[in-house]
Amino acid sequence: MAKKTSKTTKKIKTRSSKKKYIAAMGRRKTASARIRLYRGKGKTIVNSQPIDEYFSGEVAKVEYLKPFQVTDTLGKFYATIKVVGSGQKGQLGAVVHGLARALDKENKELYHPALKRHKLLTRDPRERERRKPGLGGKARRKKQSPKR
Repeated sequence: MAKKTSKTTKKIKTRSSKKKYIAAMGRRKTASARIRLYRGKGKTIVNSQPIDEYFSGEVAKVEYLKPFQVTDTLGKFYATIKVVGSGQKGQLGAVVHGLARALDKENKELYHPALKRHKLLTRDPRERERRKPGLGGKARRKKQSPKR
């Protein structure tokens, strides 16, 4: 019994409305932030949450809006961000670093001098100091001396 073969063609769906983005990476302490910067108006999302919920508070808001205020692009871009590692402050620093790098990629000659002047393109090299063995738990703690 011979098998009947039929050629079936699969239609591959392509989206013509794929949005173009600028990808960048930001780092601080042990946090890494992957940034996708889009042109236009929209909500900036961090780990599937709005940025103002993820980084709550006025101090954090001033910090993550700084790259946009320095380059005078507030409201012209939005981003989707995935951030992992470290704590809240380290993650915020990674996001700011990534946003600045993405804006720098967007228009080097226009945004680079302002971002550089405000030190937003420089990765902060400070890391947590490792714990040394035999010192009682902390990085710089000394052994307790005998009482007598």
